[in-house]
Amino acid sequence: MTILLDTCVIIDALLRRRGRWELLRTLKGQGHSLACCAITVAEVYSGMRPQEARVTNEFFDNLRYIETTRGAASNAGELRVKWRQRGRTLSLPDAMIAAVALAESLTLATDNVKDFPMAELRFLTLPKE
Repeated sequence: MTILLDTCVIIDALLRRRGRWELLRTLKGQGHSLACCAITVAEVYSGMRPQEARVTNEFFDNLRYIETTRGAASNAGELRVKWRQRGRTLSLPDAMIAAVALAESLTLATDNVKDFPMAELRFLTLPKE
């Protein structure tokens, strides 16, 4: 199974919080592929401190990078419109992550399931700690 990591999971792993580093090591050891996409890379690097660059670069070097296709990007926009019409505002980053996961049939690892209301998304159940 390929698991798309949401930004919150990546940050927690990099900061060695909530057991996320160990969880990701276990998942890789079980043969799962861990992935990121453009928006998660951008979000992590936008908050990275200079002294964290080496570890962050090495972390991303060990993830599968999923390209954001034009189809996924347009679907992200359509998801935002669809959910706005239902009275729910999706952030552009969350819509992009969801669209990439849907386009590539990936399982999403996030602590913020509530931010992804799409019934067709598959989620990895994360331990609370």
